[in-house]
Amino acid sequence: MQAEGHSLKMYIEEKGCKEIGFGFCTKVTDWQKHTDWADLIIFDYTGYGEICEQLRNQGKRVIGGSKYTDLLEMDRNFGHQQLKLHKIKVLPSYEFANFQEAIRFIEKHPDAYVIKPSGETQEFKQLLFVGSDDEGLDVIRVLKAYEKSWGNDFGDFQLQKKVKGVEISIAAFFNGKQFIKPVNITFEHKKLFPKELGVSTGEMGTSMFWTHDSPLFDATLKKFEASLAKANFIGHIDINCIVNGNGIYPLEFTSRFGYPQIMIQRAGITEPMGDFFYKLASGQHFDIKVKKGFQVGVFIVVPPFPYEDKKTFKLFSKDAVVIFKKNNKEGIHPMHLKNINNEWLITGDTGIALLVSGTGLTMKDAQRNMYNRVQNVIVNNSYYRTDIGDRWLEDSDKLWSWGLL
Repeated sequence: MQAEGHSLKMYIEEKGCKEIGFGFCTKVTDWQKHTDWADLIIFDYTGYGEICEQLRNQGKRVIGGSKYTDLLEMDRNFGHQQLKLHKIKVLPSYEFANFQEAIRFIEKHPDAYVIKPSGETQEFKQLLFVGSDDEGLDVIRVLKAYEKSWGNDFGDFQLQKKVKGVEISIAAFFNGKQFIKPVNITFEHKKLFPKELGVSTGEMGTSMFWTHDSPLFDATLKKFEASLAKANFIGHIDINCIVNGNGIYPLEFTSRFGYPQIMIQRAGITEPMGDFFYKLASGQHFDIKVKKGFQVGVFIVVPPFPYEDKKTFKLFSKDAVVIFKKNNKEGIHPMHLKNINNEWLITGDTGIALLVSGTGLTMKDAQRNMYNRVQNVIVNNSYYRTDIGDRWLEDSDKLWSWGLL
């Protein structure tokens, strides 16, 4: 947006991430002092819905959440109740406040389950555990391990019945009154290693496409249009689902930008982002101008990702330089970096260096475009997945046969 000629000020609340963006744009230490200066205010995270509502009531143009959409994401039980209320079927899930209670439940009702932390703990994506044992014995072992390592600090969590199928996300922008087309269909790659091995990271990369017509959208997000309008929500919302031949089963909401989803969406949006966000926040109805075909993106990360370990980060990654073999930064999105004397240095505390995107008329074209760009980057000790987009080959066949594309 800054490159398009707009003035921009950036505020980061998270203490360990204060340096991010330094040298790229103007940083401020108190965002509230600059609300009168801004034509547009963007909140890129959940939990600020009440503040967003107050600012909108003052006549400010705001992209961000609402109290209602914060609850959809942060309170899994509330989200499930709302899905049922909007006549969308959900997988059986059960809320627990302690581990022993959950273990006794599995012993009485043996099945394959998924452990899903609620509230603040759900930010630790590696704690999400997808069981594979039909008796739930693997889930019991993990619950016992969590009890030893976390004790009472874990908070509430859900056990959700596991179902096999294709994991897919349906995302769209909302202008306060209605959804803006086209909608975005997304395939996330959450495990650390290729072929879905290793711990859950939250995200290692994503493939996607835009479409005006989607049976998946009509069966899920579209049903929330009136409720989102009532909440005066303006922003981006995503619903993650498992789909199979028996139907569509929503898992959870993300009522904010997704990461790296928003950066990869940007690779597919052909109109200026400043204009796009301004129109959205003004409540205008318009079609988003997007590329045909597919967009794909991969995170380049450094130690200790996906874990938090300050000593390891300081030793291996802090202030490491991002080097480009050729001076071409197309498709390169700086993540947790600062810019010192035109050198990109890694900062923050999580070890996400870059998001690299690619586009193409076919998924193979988009992958080739992205990985060619990855080859232009050198980051010491970095790692990334080499199979982002491969899921599409099999998943698309299944989705076609189920009538969902």
